[in-house]
Amino acid sequence: MSVDPALLGHIEIETSDAMEQLGFRIGEQLEAGDLLILTGPLGAGKTTFTRGLAEGLGVRGPVQSPTFVIARTHPSLVGRAPLVHVDAYRLGSGAELDDLDLDLARSVVVVEWGRGMAEDLAETWWDIEFERPVGGDDDLDPSELDADAPRHVTITRAGRSVITG
Repeated sequence: MSVDPALLGHIEIETSDAMEQLGFRIGEQLEAGDLLILTGPLGAGKTTFTRGLAEGLGVRGPVQSPTFVIARTHPSLVGRAPLVHVDAYRLGSGAELDDLDLDLARSVVVVEWGRGMAEDLAETWWDIEFERPVGGDDDLDPSELDADAPRHVTITRAGRSVITG
């Protein structure tokens, strides 16, 4: 996958609509075999980003956090690769993620909470880190997690042999 260089590095996102738009712009550029590993605290924008990414890919929704089902597949509506949306939050290891038998070669795979678990799924991947620059997780009322507030997103290309920016 080739990503517009303007989308690499550190980006400040002001609203949830802007987060979805970032996901959309990246989703338009994805193809089968792409792996995205999303990292960040609750309410940082991972699922909102993925919702936009799904729209950019042209897959069937709705996109929701797959926390309790672990993984959801969203088939393409436009003849492109399907989206496999995984939430590794409740998984104990990369072996459990591997047991899901994800179709990486023919899908775009997004793994929320995947850092430290999903890196063995592919030679290269997109590492996307989300930060909510307001206090720690313990400082927020649960009703504030989805509120529009600035988020910081850092997008890098990573891999086992080469890391590029």
